[in-house]
Amino acid sequence: MSPGDQNTLRAQRTPDGTCFDVTGNPQAPVIVLIHGLGLCRELWTQHLPALEQDFRVINYDLFGHGDSDPLTDSPDNCCHKGESEPKAASPASLSVYAKQIVNLLDYLSINKAALVGFSIGGMINRRVVMDYPHRVSSLVILNSPHERGEKLQQQVESRAKQVGNGDPMATLPDALIRWFTKDYLDLRDQPVGKNSILHGADRVSRWRQQVESKSYAGAAWVLANGVRELIKPQPPIECPALVLTAENDTGSTSAMSQAIAAEIEGAELILLPHLQHLGLLEQPEIFTNPVVDFLRRHELQESTP
Repeated sequence: MSPGDQNTLRAQRTPDGTCFDVTGNPQAPVIVLIHGLGLCRELWTQHLPALEQDFRVINYDLFGHGDSDPLTDSPDNCCHKGESEPKAASPASLSVYAKQIVNLLDYLSINKAALVGFSIGGMINRRVVMDYPHRVSSLVILNSPHERGEKLQQQVESRAKQVGNGDPMATLPDALIRWFTKDYLDLRDQPVGKNSILHGADRVSRWRQQVESKSYAGAAWVLANGVRELIKPQPPIECPALVLTAENDTGSTSAMSQAIAAEIEGAELILLPHLQHLGLLEQPEIFTNPVVDFLRRHELQESTP
């Protein structure tokens, strides 16, 4: 697709089945938004107005999520990074998800972009810059896991095995308690006005129901096991990076974000008080403001002659 065809695109599809939107300023630096496990590109709805003012925004769905097609069992997709044997249950891996982004950039004739990733999205964007460093201008890593320690690692692997049995909804009730504050969940039963946005927990539930079950199981496996290939990354990550999490995120903790930032020279670190894993749905502006500030400083200044 030629750059002249890219002014505003909605629900477009690449040859590999990736569904995406392109919005914002067509002359501005490009950013790519990467949602989390079991979610979809609608995650960023409340963040888009601020991002679109200064950037060209590519917002897409992971394979098997939202409107994107599931992964195919092609030979290129059958092995996980660092494994000598194929993973029979799913073709998913961080490198496969990284290639999905690069294929999307190629399809849109875009050479380089800033990558903003939430949760597993913050694992995927790290893998992209490790595999394709020349394609990434900067990273924003939001609420993303790192080395967990034995106990938490076992818990995450157990949840991945549970959804691997074919029910993406199996772990959702407990997840909502981990992801949202009690005060916010208590608002869930209040009436919603005609023009009001649906409660975050209800949006998450709807997005999870849309996920193709095998794709979800594969992505859950990657979320559980993919952190191992990101610890002390080789090759090292050398682009500008912002690492951000919430104080009470039990799955992507402050200590994990501190470790991620420590392994990227010059990385900026922000720890937001009170919120949990999906604070970016609960209080979107608290996340949007530092992300936009970081991107303006690094992307806009870099593009200025």
